[in-house]
Amino acid sequence: MKLLIHAISGALALATIATFWISTVLSEAFGGPDEIAAVKTGILYGLAVLVPAMVAAGGSGFSLGGTWRSPVVNAKKRRMKIIAATGILVLLPSAAFLAMKAGQGDFGTSFMVVQGIELVAGASNIVLLGLNMRDGLAMRRRKRNPA
Repeated sequence: MKLLIHAISGALALATIATFWISTVLSEAFGGPDEIAAVKTGILYGLAVLVPAMVAAGGSGFSLGGTWRSPVVNAKKRRMKIIAATGILVLLPSAAFLAMKAGQGDFGTSFMVVQGIELVAGASNIVLLGLNMRDGLAMRRRKRNPA
């Protein structure tokens, strides 16, 4: 059951962050102020999905691999520390700031700088979560086919 929770919550977290990132890029490229504000507000509300998914993925992953001494598991743990720190220190505050600024119609320099930082941090987390998913699937394949 832990493995299923880990897989579903990890995939949900990755899909949610990717959706946030793609929505941001598309709204910035093709939308006006109203669309950008709607995306920023939607992301803020979407944190109600992302945060529990990340907590479930991290908790179940820690529980599953807590005693393992595999280099792959250690790499996944290191990545999760970076993902969590980036989320807590960069992405959560950025989401709140950008939603507030967009709601006020203020798309000035501070909005654009924080938006750039958020896009880089989000892309980083997408890559790191993708690497964790790749490694988790590889571990599962090796467990099924111990050849």
